[in-house]
Amino acid sequence: MEIKAKKRLVVATGNAHKLREIAEIFPDYEVVSQKQMGFCEDVEETGTTFAENALIKARAACKALGLPVLADDSGICVDALGGKPGIYSARYCGIHGDDKGNRRLLLKNLEGVKERKAHFNCAVALVYPDGRESVVEGKTHGSILLAEEGDGGFGYDPIFFSEDLQKSFGVATAEEKNAVSHRFRALQALRAKTE
Repeated sequence: MEIKAKKRLVVATGNAHKLREIAEIFPDYEVVSQKQMGFCEDVEETGTTFAENALIKARAACKALGLPVLADDSGICVDALGGKPGIYSARYCGIHGDDKGNRRLLLKNLEGVKERKAHFNCAVALVYPDGRESVVEGKTHGSILLAEEGDGGFGYDPIFFSEDLQKSFGVATAEEKNAVSHRFRALQALRAKTE
């Protein structure tokens, strides 16, 4: 019996949580980071939308590596805050990647606010060396809790109550979250578009 090698999927991210989540969603691919492939440049996200930022990252890594590259940009959008933190989700508190600080600031900014509807939004871009590009988006809806529930997931997961799961992403298993997450929905849409 011949064992087929998995197709490689290069992902423009340095976020280990995100890489693991993408690998769980695409088990038939060898998911590798751009850094593992030798591209370590920190690409500035100058776009004004999730889709623009995903394309900026994918194009830069694709150009440098000469390989197809997948990139995503995602964040949480809170209705009562006019869609903020949005594209600034990862650096909402002023320090990029400070998950606890970001959650603390969001909870503080929602003190006394009753209407706490929110959604996670994810744009995924796949860019090929020949110039082909695909961009899709996925969303998952819910609300912001009054306090953290659970310590699972990453980012805003412990304060996000999922409409689909009827519980916090912080207490959901990886399998539960991945079945309804914004990233899963965007990646499924991309997969359907590119297969």
